[in-house]
Amino acid sequence: MSQNKNYTEAYFRERLTPDQYYVCREKGTERPFSGEYWNVFRDGTYVCRGCGERLFEAGTKFDAGCGWPSFSAPADDGVIREEFDASHGMRRTEVLCERCGSHLGHVFPDGPAPTGLRYCINSASIALNEKADDQS
Repeated sequence: MSQNKNYTEAYFRERLTPDQYYVCREKGTERPFSGEYWNVFRDGTYVCRGCGERLFEAGTKFDAGCGWPSFSAPADDGVIREEFDASHGMRRTEVLCERCGSHLGHVFPDGPAPTGLRYCINSASIALNEKADDQS
């Protein structure tokens, strides 16, 4: 997937709260243990707050003890873009939504098997679409 150039900053300002805009569009970070999803373990799919792209499945979420939602893998290949980030005197790999370019968080090589990765994601960047119970 490639970034959709039709998304404007006005679109994001209308769609996102000020805190969500700060994280998604200005590459901010929420405080640890403060976000909506850091300690949520319900079934469903996490989507981008900016554009609704399917980013992570709840089954890949784990408690990393870091205070942010952590996932071992994206939902599909090509939904996440990685970029080098040297901000704040650190050397990290930033992760962004490939579709709209929203900042999601960072990925680290200290996650569980089978990937060994920890996608450390801001709650402000994602929304959980919970799976409905099967009523059959």
